[in-house]
Amino acid sequence: MAIRDALLPEFDHEMGTTRRLLDRAPEAAFAWKPHERSMSLADLASHLANIPTWCAAIVDAPVMDLATIPEGARPKAAASRAELLARFDQNVAAARAKLATITDGEMLAPWTLKQGDQEVFTLPRAAAVRSFIMNHSIHHRGQLSVYLRLNNVPLPSIYGPTADEA
Repeated sequence: MAIRDALLPEFDHEMGTTRRLLDRAPEAAFAWKPHERSMSLADLASHLANIPTWCAAIVDAPVMDLATIPEGARPKAAASRAELLARFDQNVAAARAKLATITDGEMLAPWTLKQGDQEVFTLPRAAAVRSFIMNHSIHHRGQLSVYLRLNNVPLPSIYGPTADEA
């Protein structure tokens, strides 16, 4: 079995779960923050919707240097739930298309994340996809679930029924 064939069902499952959570983001609370140093709900949800775009960086080049990302290149927060979901759906489809074509040799090749001269990590691409895309999404999805709970938004099933959907 090809590595991508083992990875894609997990990717599909996690992205589906993420979409269910993003679909609950209340536009009326987009500016809400749980703490002054926290991201707003719109910023967090938009970041989560953007994470799949990093798949291209992992598949297309051996190194990503965060210091070379131009000022203003990061996407702005979505202005509506419809915009948020459209971005997410587009980004997931593009990421999935990239993953569907990668060979085992490419999946096992090293990929490095840098911040200028500092190496953050080097992993095989398969591990970078799992860590930098899926696990990173799961982390921020957990944050978003807390934001939603604190705004009295019923939570969808994530890894089983929630108290709201038992």
